[in-house]
Amino acid sequence: MMKEAQIEESLIAKLTDLKYSYRSDIKDRASLEKNFREKFQALNRVNLTDAEFARLRDEIINSDVFASSKRLREINTFTREDGTPLHYTLVNIKDWCKNEFEVINQLRINTSNSHHRYDVMLLINGIPIVQVELKSLEVSPRKAMQQIVDYKSDPGNGYTNSLLCFMQLFIVSNRSNTYYFANNNAAHFSFNADEQFLPIYQFASEDNKKITHLDEFSEKFLSKCTLSQMISKYMVLVASEQKLLVMRPYQIYAVMAIVNSIKEHKGNGYIWHTTGSGKTLTSFKASTLLRDNPNIEKCLFVVDRKDLDRQTREEFNKFQEGCVEENTNTEKLVRRMLSDDKANKVIVTTIQKLGIILDEDSKRNKQKADKGVSTFKERLEPIKNKRIVFIFDECHRSQFGENHKAIKEFFPKAQLFGFTGTPIFDDNATYKQIDGTVGSYVTTKDIFQNPLHNYTITHAIEDRNVLRFHIDYFKPEKNVTVGSAEHKKAVANVILKKHDAATHCKRFNALLATASINDAIEYYELFKDIQASKAKEDENFVPLNIACVFSPPAEGNKDVQQLQEDLQQEKSDNKVEPEKKKKALEAIISDYNKQYDTNHRITEFDMYYQDVQQRIKFQKFSNADYPHKHKIDLVIVVDMLLTGFDSKYLNTLYVDKNLKFHGLIQAFSRTNRILNDTKPYGNILDFRQQQAEVDQAIALFSGEHAENPKEIWLVDPAPKVIEKYQEAVKAMEKWMEDKNMVAEPQEVYNIKGDAARVEFINRFKEVQRLKTQLDQYTDLNEEQKAKIDELMPEDQLRSFRSSYLEIAKQLKEVQQKEGDKAPENIQQLDFEFVLFASSVVDYDYIMNLIAKYTQGTPKKQKMTRDQLIGVLSSSANLMEEREDIIDYIKTLEVGKALNEHEIKDGYQQFKDEKIAKRLAEIANNNGLEISALQQFTDAIISRMIFDADKLSELFAPLDLGWKERTKRELVLMDELTPVLKKKAEGREISGLKAYE
Repeated sequence: MMKEAQIEESLIAKLTDLKYSYRSDIKDRASLEKNFREKFQALNRVNLTDAEFARLRDEIINSDVFASSKRLREINTFTREDGTPLHYTLVNIKDWCKNEFEVINQLRINTSNSHHRYDVMLLINGIPIVQVELKSLEVSPRKAMQQIVDYKSDPGNGYTNSLLCFMQLFIVSNRSNTYYFANNNAAHFSFNADEQFLPIYQFASEDNKKITHLDEFSEKFLSKCTLSQMISKYMVLVASEQKLLVMRPYQIYAVMAIVNSIKEHKGNGYIWHTTGSGKTLTSFKASTLLRDNPNIEKCLFVVDRKDLDRQTREEFNKFQEGCVEENTNTEKLVRRMLSDDKANKVIVTTIQKLGIILDEDSKRNKQKADKGVSTFKERLEPIKNKRIVFIFDECHRSQFGENHKAIKEFFPKAQLFGFTGTPIFDDNATYKQIDGTVGSYVTTKDIFQNPLHNYTITHAIEDRNVLRFHIDYFKPEKNVTVGSAEHKKAVANVILKKHDAATHCKRFNALLATASINDAIEYYELFKDIQASKAKEDENFVPLNIACVFSPPAEGNKDVQQLQEDLQQEKSDNKVEPEKKKKALEAIISDYNKQYDTNHRITEFDMYYQDVQQRIKFQKFSNADYPHKHKIDLVIVVDMLLTGFDSKYLNTLYVDKNLKFHGLIQAFSRTNRILNDTKPYGNILDFRQQQAEVDQAIALFSGEHAENPKEIWLVDPAPKVIEKYQEAVKAMEKWMEDKNMVAEPQEVYNIKGDAARVEFINRFKEVQRLKTQLDQYTDLNEEQKAKIDELMPEDQLRSFRSSYLEIAKQLKEVQQKEGDKAPENIQQLDFEFVLFASSVVDYDYIMNLIAKYTQGTPKKQKMTRDQLIGVLSSSANLMEEREDIIDYIKTLEVGKALNEHEIKDGYQQFKDEKIAKRLAEIANNNGLEISALQQFTDAIISRMIFDADKLSELFAPLDLGWKERTKRELVLMDELTPVLKKKAEGREISGLKAYE
């Protein structure tokens, strides 16, 4: 295996071949700044005095990554000593390729708190733009990223107070495997409690072949002009979130393809990028690059449906504030199309508004003609023969053909580009209309001619950009007619039985797709009745929070009419007994208002619809932050939410309607957004035996080159995962026996040496990962469940989890304290605590259990104190508080009944007293006044900022020399830091890291 130094030498040699200048003389801040000054002066044709340069340097160095990134891309102004303004750029922003490109290595930036040495950096015009971190061993991307995050969060690090503030990209490589990701401010550059991490990518070729070897990656990604394009064209600064985004390879190729098609007059084209692949960002980038093309008159981004109009507009404006505005009416759209203002060059509109404008027979055009006023179409004559680009968000709507024809006839020089996650091919072009007649879609190729770039769901699953599916084809125990009341009752009971497993104990939520509005209403009432009777039978039954959403009869409401253009089943259903449907929906909304303390009305249906969508997304909050009563477990739908809706916390689709081809893929894809290892796949429970339809859809939408697509799309069947689980359990047990230990949880504490403890962490983590997968399989039979339990009974598994968390906590402390000096195997450990974070065992759950524990009598106790502590110890949720809660439980008496509220108050008081006692000890140990130390800690917690000056003031009454005072301060902080972290309850105290 190559050593790190050898990989570094090899990379520098490669970059030198790519015409970078190797600057072996730049090793510290002074030489870095001297070089930048020379480049800056040459680029801006200016000679600065030493004082001017020092002032310029201090002006441009900014700890805010977003502000620095904007400055890098703009023309800036500096006031010289004589009062004249200097308009300057840091790099050549007109032609990035013409900048000077240099490579440096082993740069050391020393500050009072930081002594970091950086492997390799790439300078553009003297500015450090890319940092390459090299590793000699197999690196998990999460772990490598964590190391850079740790570097950046060190107080006094070079990223905040030197030219390193302009860093745009990080690259991590162990030579055979290479990843890249964008720099960001702390809010977007840290792991959160759910271990959701920033997007980290591998580069790829146009046909999605991975480019991971460092040599090939350097050639394809780091050549001077390619890197220039990555920085200048394919990064997006999201103003509303103050965040940097770098595009994925397939997004870049799609944008390039559209831009080239326009440049070379190659006609129309379409991009097949699967659902969930970030089409909005891709189309945004394409349209903004077109905005700067003088040969283009307008770029219209065309969407379907009112809610998508708003959603897309908000997305676009998120990327660049005010870059698109709502076309509230058709008149405004016409005026914007005729405007010469650059702000009106990119317009987001709906296909319906375009249809009104271009249809001579439309009501609006006829009204104008009758009044002798120019029609919309006539007013657009001046731009009729100009080059206008239309980009369609989803290009397979049933009404698209007519509008497409009208656009082509009126704008003969227009170029049309379509994005689709599910193209229309010959195979899926026909569909059965509601009245039984057969309709047909125009194929995507017929309308848009040229396929410009493909990134199919097969690619996305392989890249871990979306999840695979687990499909449970449910077979009823006896023959029942599909759609009958008996069938529905069986389905409802199965859902109630399997929902906890499917959604990982309600960590996620689900949709139930029904065949008609009548079915949706029937299901809603059925669940109400079944849950009410279960609650009567069992006081411990916890009902699911169930909502139902379908569009009301339109009755002239334009918003609803527009919405229903893409909801064919609902539109048709509402024609039959509309009053009955309306009354049912009013009752559903009334129940919703009672449940969630809202005030929605059917007349403002869209507000209700938006609220339902938000509540589905609110599943992301823990029950401590956002009580479960405010969330939705299951939404019953007909057509709505089955396309275009995204939530990482929706993982299950119950299907009781016939689905085919693109409709099936769109619906299934609601469940497969990536979150973390607690969500291993999207869960589908199909109650209509549609295996043939699923196989057909997978074959059609896998792309031409996919072999055995089902193996890629679908998770392994349960027996195979049970087999892997068995292998993992047996391998761990054998490993323990080889170490002369009984394969029992208590023996874990006897594991000797860090190497062996690391081995245990990795082995048991694999056991837990497979168990997490199996826990969400809804098609396990009783025999399979028994086998899983036999391999490792729940009590034993819980105890192993507890042992794992204890050892992991110790090794994590070694990681944090020793950093780069820790042994390599400990440095590389990725604990994945999220696998051990139970969605059930949260703060409220434990407090409730403790209350129940006190309310029993010693003889009738359902759960012993040890079992209670075992439940707590086996979950990562309360790791920081575990010790305090266990100590608190030990103070409680069984039989001395306390309710949950009293338990919570008592625990808070217990914690406060424990901290006060510890502070008194620390004050005493360090010769300080208790009240002064209390005020010092209170001030830190109230501001969440550690103030070193206040620390010095604390020791002022002792009249110590600076050496002795510094020594005493460090001793105090060693004792005080754990107390401060406990009081902070997981929040970060700025500046405290220096003392950890």
